[in-house]
Amino acid sequence: MKRHCEQFAQAGFVTLAPDLFHGRVAANDDEAAKLMAAFDFQQAVGEIGAAVAFLRAHPRCNGRVAVAGFCLGGALTLAAARHVPGLDAAVPFYGLPRFPVDEFAHVTTPICGHYARVDPWANPAVAEEIQRTVRAGGGQMELYVYDAEHAFMRETDASRYEPKSAALAWRRTVEFLHRHVG
Repeated sequence: MKRHCEQFAQAGFVTLAPDLFHGRVAANDDEAAKLMAAFDFQQAVGEIGAAVAFLRAHPRCNGRVAVAGFCLGGALTLAAARHVPGLDAAVPFYGLPRFPVDEFAHVTTPICGHYARVDPWANPAVAEEIQRTVRAGGGQMELYVYDAEHAFMRETDASRYEPKSAALAWRRTVEFLHRHVG
């Protein structure tokens, strides 16, 4: 996550990564799964809302704020698009929240989603259904599905990282963010 924050900062964005696990860090996927199982999703969305307010008031911020996240963070990003008022953009990477798709019918936050074609955690068909629902309600959602597996942006994991898809997703993300937050 620190690497992703550095990349966003290098692309010209004021960046903040709230510690939604309150100091707990997983050493592997099994530990991460245990942390996620005990995770308070609703509390985290509230903390993201507080982080958005903090950034919006930051002297280096232009007042426009986006949320981006990976896996569980991608699910939280979509939840923030639905539940955090005034959010200017959302960029979920291979994550889906566990609430009904019809809750996206009135989402006005522009979304740019990145999903893997092969993903047991975040089925791209569900992301496509979310996109249809957002668009049917008058919202904006760009959706990209890559010939990759879950966590294809994770540079530190050679078994999952897919450099071509990661580079394309990153380019699309930066372009989207510059359009929507400046």
